[in-house]
Amino acid sequence: MRTAPTILHLDMDAFFASVEQASKPSLRGKAVVVGGLGPRGVVATASYEARVLGVHSAMPMGQARRLAPNAAYLVPRFGLYKAISDQVMELLRALSPLVEPLSLDEAFVDLEAGGVAWDEASARLAGVRLRADIRAVTGLTGSVGLAASKMLAKIASEQAKPDGLVVIQPGTERAMLAPMPVRTLPGVGPATGDHLRRAGITTVEDIVEAGEDELVRLLGKAHGHGLYAMALARDDRPVTAEREAKSVSVEDTYDVDIHDRLRVGLEVQRLADRCVRRLRGAGLSGRTIVLKVRRFDFSTLTRSETLRGPTDDPGVIREAAARLLDSVDTTGGVRLLGVGVTGLADYTQEDLFAQAAGARVSTERAVEEHAMAPAEEQPVFAGRRWPAGHDVRHAEFGHGWVQGSGLGRVTVRFETPGSEPGRVRTFRTDDPDLEPADPLPLVLPGQDKGRGPKDETGASRLRPVAQYTDADG
Repeated sequence: MRTAPTILHLDMDAFFASVEQASKPSLRGKAVVVGGLGPRGVVATASYEARVLGVHSAMPMGQARRLAPNAAYLVPRFGLYKAISDQVMELLRALSPLVEPLSLDEAFVDLEAGGVAWDEASARLAGVRLRADIRAVTGLTGSVGLAASKMLAKIASEQAKPDGLVVIQPGTERAMLAPMPVRTLPGVGPATGDHLRRAGITTVEDIVEAGEDELVRLLGKAHGHGLYAMALARDDRPVTAEREAKSVSVEDTYDVDIHDRLRVGLEVQRLADRCVRRLRGAGLSGRTIVLKVRRFDFSTLTRSETLRGPTDDPGVIREAAARLLDSVDTTGGVRLLGVGVTGLADYTQEDLFAQAAGARVSTERAVEEHAMAPAEEQPVFAGRRWPAGHDVRHAEFGHGWVQGSGLGRVTVRFETPGSEPGRVRTFRTDDPDLEPADPLPLVLPGQDKGRGPKDETGASRLRPVAQYTDADG
């Protein structure tokens, strides 16, 4: 382990919900929940105001509505989130060539590798400046943890939430960890935590006192050794700039079980095409096609087929997915479908016979698949759909966002990130003066929200967010 806290962990605060609050003045300081709004939707992110009411990520949306009936419930705008994430990651890469993103809103940074920190004082200064730059560029807040290892830096950022900075000084790790619950350590989930609790182990110090042999007996060799090392604050994992993808997959959960076998088949073909687009976007191909089916009784079946070589051909992957579906009994209904590709490579092995077959399948299904295409594959507002939280523009009233829609009506609040809370108006869903709009920048040019990287002219080096739409993400 290092002798200075030069590994930084950044975790943006309630990222999706914070973006929505920053873009919608009327929601600032109020409970906001972002996620799937259907009967089977789950919470992606909840604002801190909603968390006080018991709402948390991965919670069923129905339960969230019972806990926080007056919260604002919004459909995610992943294109905008990705654009803002890119801005944050650009700031991190200005600090060091070793940046390890974990998600859109979370990353490790090796400050020492960038030459910006070599001791506690310089590391703390880098963290303070980073938080100020993020605020200046995005208008959002992030929590920073600094420590001599990745595990401890992540624990520090959790302690710093929200909108704070915590430094764990080398040499103090054992004393700091000792009274913490076992769930604090990475890899200790609810099941492992309950197993340890039944053995009388509830704190990190209890793990140390139990000893490595007892941990191995309780949890097995690999997990036991690893957990004991973490309890002793031992973590030599490096920050790696590139994390190799092991699979590419997509899946959809349906509000109403699908019983029609033909519809199930069409959904699988659509998912296969989406998976191919992700593969090609990443410059990858794969050998093994995986089908995931969750049935009406929550039983989940997985089927896979390994090809002779890696491919990114849509016809080949569609046909393989269809063959896998033939082996699955969907009687009773399907609530989730997924298609994935594993055994990834950065080249393809052509299969002319399979491609020819795939081309025939593609031609036969073209009209049907277009009719079945979901919102994310067509413009978000196709068919005059108005997802809650998404941006619109009215010919007379200007820019706003959808508060809700139904019964042929859509309610819009007209406001922008830099305005006061706006007025609410209701229109017909087919009103010709109302149209979808791109998100506006959270921070307007010249707006002073703290420090930000500038070029020779004093202008920000980072691009604005306005050009990104939800279709991009």
